[in-house]
Amino acid sequence: MRPNLALGPIDTVARYLPYVSIVAFALLLMSVAGLAAPTPPPVRAEIDALLARLEASGCRFGRNDEWHAGAAAKAHLLHKLEYIEKHGTITTTEQFIAVAATKSSVSGAPYVVQCGNAAAVPSSAWLTAQLNALRATPAKPAR
Repeated sequence: MRPNLALGPIDTVARYLPYVSIVAFALLLMSVAGLAAPTPPPVRAEIDALLARLEASGCRFGRNDEWHAGAAAKAHLLHKLEYIEKHGTITTTEQFIAVAATKSSVSGAPYVVQCGNAAAVPSSAWLTAQLNALRATPAKPAR
């Protein structure tokens, strides 16, 4: 008597499961890659101007219980922006402040800014105030 080689429904699913998993993973990667996008140029220009203000301010930037000069803070926040652009997108400067410049993505500790002898303030408040000041300043005409 010959053995029955017919596969039942469970055996069929188990047989093709590795292939289905690979296809599902590939589709997931394609969908995530579709979400990643560069920051729109006007938003990126505003973020760059905001970080230039932080760098030139003479204020200290506190993150994870350490103080950093403005240049180091700018470099760190630009690194976070690059990471976000690889995995998603930023559509407004306010979103950049909320997502990248408010707290540590590792520890969750809030970022702070301290200018001179003044008390440290949350980075979101400082950056938002600077953003409002930037927007209130008339743009220089192009030459």
